[in-house]
Amino acid sequence: MRKKVVSMISIILVLLVALSGCSSSSSSSSPTKNEIIYWNPFTGPDGENMKQIVNEYNKTNPKFKVKNVSLEADDMYKKIPTVVNSGKGIPDLTIVHAERIKQFVDNDLLIPFDDKLADYPEIKAENYVPAGWDIGDIHGSRYSVPLDVHSFVMYYNKDLLEKYAPNALDDKVITFDEIREAGEKSKKDKITGIGITWTRPIFLSIYNQLGGDITSDGEKPTLDTPEAKEALQLLKGLIDSKIANKDGEDPGQLFKSGKAIFYPEGIWMQNSLNESKKINWGLTSFPQISPDKIVNWTSSHQFVMFNDENRSEEKTKGMMDFLDFVRENSLPWAKAGQNPAALATLENPEYKEMPQSFLVEDPEFQKSLKIFDYKYNGFVVEEVDKLVGDAIFGKLDIDKGLKAAQKAVEDKIATNNKK
Repeated sequence: MRKKVVSMISIILVLLVALSGCSSSSSSSSPTKNEIIYWNPFTGPDGENMKQIVNEYNKTNPKFKVKNVSLEADDMYKKIPTVVNSGKGIPDLTIVHAERIKQFVDNDLLIPFDDKLADYPEIKAENYVPAGWDIGDIHGSRYSVPLDVHSFVMYYNKDLLEKYAPNALDDKVITFDEIREAGEKSKKDKITGIGITWTRPIFLSIYNQLGGDITSDGEKPTLDTPEAKEALQLLKGLIDSKIANKDGEDPGQLFKSGKAIFYPEGIWMQNSLNESKKINWGLTSFPQISPDKIVNWTSSHQFVMFNDENRSEEKTKGMMDFLDFVRENSLPWAKAGQNPAALATLENPEYKEMPQSFLVEDPEFQKSLKIFDYKYNGFVVEEVDKLVGDAIFGKLDIDKGLKAAQKAVEDKIATNNKK
């Protein structure tokens, strides 16, 4: 009998320990009173750099520690309206792409920072890259604080550049004419002149260089224009003349294997290139039609606060403390291949040695950073992504494609405004 009793007590103790473990695991995944829930779309390698910033902040022993929650961007953007409208599970602090902010404001989802900034005098325009700071000022109120400005530029093979276009960078700008000239020379050696990579920023950069924009008045989209047609024809010409890669060829692999001179890509791609020991690469602005007008497609990750009537003033102050910390401690983010928006990072000698820093260090290049902040940007880029590749590789008539894209965006805006 005694053995049975002891056995039953042991079983009960084991069950209690197991239940205790389940309870502990469950509670750790839900917010605590003194915890800032921070959503962001950093699920790739850059997510580790953001975790480092969060961990370093938490080591300062703040009253409100930050809990880093990384979500796939599409999933995060789908969840945001649902949780805000339900009033449950709303993140305290969120990183969103700059192009989304205007629509969030129009849908009354965001809280402005205006009255929060009074106690944080260093979070101000003078301490940030203008392209990143200005985008958060809407209708005279500040709805965001920038983390970075990330641009689509161009990598080049230093050895191939010296062989085929030795003087192209004398004025710090590589033009499409110089790319064509180098590509014509390199063809005989079976070296591709330029890779056609992410068509969205490639097209938009050229479009803006030609004087075009995705809206003329902030309301109506402008895709079916002579400038848009010229941009597509320029790209199609590079393909037709075999200066650019063929359809189906991987431009990244061509560049990494030393088979392409120029490789337009984001500043965030440099860590990937560093993995290849074969390439002696450099980084410069996106190619330009003329050196007189430089355009580098840019976006920005921005901190925002979604509406939450249950968020205390004390917690909000804790969030602002974190933003002030990030302002002065963004070097890990630069190491992810980004350009921090806070100018304090410029004071760090290590950052000045990073290839992408020229875009922020040089005031003239700062002016080249173009963010397409149209509130219906999402609708535009969906159609641009469908249009450009097919149009430039000859699968779609350019005129018909532009008309179809313009109508599709207009229809999406009309449907959105009925809701």
